[in-house]
Amino acid sequence: MTETLVPVFDLGGVFVDWNPMYLFRKLFATEEEAQWFHDTICTKDWNLEFDAGDIYAEGVAKLITRFPRYWREIQAYDLRWKETFNGFIDGTIALHDELIAAEVPTFAITNFSWEKWVTCLGEWPFLEKFDGVVVSGLEKLVKPDPRIFWLFCDRYGLAPESCVFIDDSPLNVAAARHFGMEAIHFTSPEALRQELKGFGLPLK
Repeated sequence: MTETLVPVFDLGGVFVDWNPMYLFRKLFATEEEAQWFHDTICTKDWNLEFDAGDIYAEGVAKLITRFPRYWREIQAYDLRWKETFNGFIDGTIALHDELIAAEVPTFAITNFSWEKWVTCLGEWPFLEKFDGVVVSGLEKLVKPDPRIFWLFCDRYGLAPESCVFIDDSPLNVAAARHFGMEAIHFTSPEALRQELKGFGLPLK
């Protein structure tokens, strides 16, 4: 059974190093101000609204009506969004390439704005190597909602127990397990390699 497990990856925090603070630190003079802005204005919950399908221009405009003095910084979250990333997690990409070379099908379930997703296709070569991707912003469902896992399995004709889900969020990992998938909490490419080998996947 273990030989047939299909790896299903998260993207942010697994393939790419994403953190809005990378951008906010450029917008404010101190770490404290940047953190306050992240905790109070451009929050994780606000970002999740884009992952659930909201349009950036509209979400930004609405937030600016609440905090007009920060219009520049709020708008930067849209216009300079690529600066919330700090490069690729190369070990994961190498591992993914090994799986592809071994003809293992790979998939992704990502909490991602559909608008921003399409802008990354040309810049993140690993995206086109997946056999299929579920993008939360297009489905208007975000992890850890179990319906996104159901949609994934239904769309690609996979049983939950035939999948191993990889995510850096313990909440999402727990949701995948509850749904019936095997699941791995991602901490590093090296640890992931060992865990996937333990599930019988063909990795060095």
